Amino acid sequence: MAINKASVAVVFMVSGVLMVFFGTVLTFVGPIIIDDQVVKNTVIDPKNEVSYRMWKDVPVPFYMSVYFFNVLNPQEILKGEKPMVEQRGPFVYRKQIQKENITFHSNGTVSYLEFRRFFFEPDMSSGNESEVVTIPNMLVLGAAIMMENLPFAVRLMISATFKTFKEGPFLTKTVGELMWGYDSGLVDFLNKYLPGMLPSTGKFGLFADFNNSNTGLFTIHTGQDDIRKVHMVDSWNGLTKLSNWNSPQCNMINGTAGQMWPPFMSRESTLPFYSPDACRSLELVYQRDGVMEGIPLYRYVAPKTMFANGSDYAPNEGFCPCRQSGLLNVSSCRHNSPVFISHPHFFNADPVLLDFVHGLKPTEDEHGLFIDIHPLTGVPLNVSIRLQLNLYMKRVSAITETGKISEVVMPMIWFEESGYIDGPILSTFYTNLVVLPAVMEYMQYGFIVLGVVIILIAALVHHRVKVSDEERVNKGEIKGEIKGEIYRK
Repeated sequence: MAINKASVAVVFMVSGVLMVFFGTVLTFVGPIIIDDQVVKNTVIDPKNEVSYRMWKDVPVPFYMSVYFFNVLNPQEILKGEKPMVEQRGPFVYRKQIQKENITFHSNGTVSYLEFRRFFFEPDMSSGNESEVVTIPNMLVLGAAIMMENLPFAVRLMISATFKTFKEGPFLTKTVGELMWGYDSGLVDFLNKYLPGMLPSTGKFGLFADFNNSNTGLFTIHTGQDDIRKVHMVDSWNGLTKLSNWNSPQCNMINGTAGQMWPPFMSRESTLPFYSPDACRSLELVYQRDGVMEGIPLYRYVAPKTMFANGSDYAPNEGFCPCRQSGLLNVSSCRHNSPVFISHPHFFNADPVLLDFVHGLKPTEDEHGLFIDIHPLTGVPLNVSIRLQLNLYMKRVSAITETGKISEVVMPMIWFEESGYIDGPILSTFYTNLVVLPAVMEYMQYGFIVLGVVIILIAALVHHRVKVSDEERVNKGEIKGEIKGEIYRK
């Protein structure tokens, strides 16, 4: 019986040692296995069917919510009074994204055109596209600024042209017309006699060039050679740098195309991306940790320096001529029209901008932009990009349509592009990147703990067997002494 117990103790001891060894090996090998799977499923490769399809077709539903600043006192503005606006919206559009003309290159890059289409979602909107709003007329007030340095006689002719085509300083149109275009005799005239002056050759609308369009030819790294470069832009429309701005740094094309980022991010990592719509590279910074449906994430937000002017933030000097901080002058890539981009309601901008317009109430929750990203994979889980379109307007002599308008950066619309991973995609993501790594982690420590427990049990059994054997030996000696004593008597 003692021999059997000793054998069991030895078996337990060996098993425990093997478990501790296996668990220890897993603590080193486990993370390598997980990282290898992340790399395998992050590289842009048609052989990885699930991840490739997710990159190509972006199955996550994206929505664009548009808010108009309806002008309440257009006649008073022409007399020099402060503009009063009310926010109208949201008018929500489902955004469909699909990559086409995908071409892989031998240098580890892939080129593609990404097409976008918008579909109105009445059930998600506050009203329909037939709702009427009043906003500044960019054709008139924008052109007035562009022409203010021309000879007086030319400006008189421009003003006469506006009157001929019955174009006033403010537009009252339906949401659908303002978004996707409306018929204008002035637009037809300019396209015929001054081709290239306007961004579009058809109807004039704020988003007329967005629907059924592409964002330009992107060439990005696949990550085959270096996973740290995956999704990073190699060139855009054949360009490796821009020419819109006034410094080499501002003309750089940095980061990704804005949909995914390289894996293995830390809190010190930033989210750089190139935006064709903003005509520049942007960069978000880490704000805090978070959790979405059990999945760990990092939240990234826009730093206050993003749209700061050159006086407040020297690296932005190349984006000037500037006005107050919080405004990005995009006239250099918008046919020189006096258009500025900002955060909605001038959030994070110079507070003086709020003094020039009634009806703005900026808050971070409603108007700050953010991206929630899974740091291990670089995949965004929840996205909300919010930007505002503004028109710089003032009185221009000889162009009577401008009246006595006071100099102001006038908000026209703001929009939010949002989307988040949900449904089967979220479940698969959670299982593969949260549950399985957690199971592997618990297994490695479980093996170590179980192994130590088994070793202790084996040691205890071995000790008891040893004590039992010694007791039996001692008893045998005593019996032998007693027998010898009896024999001698």
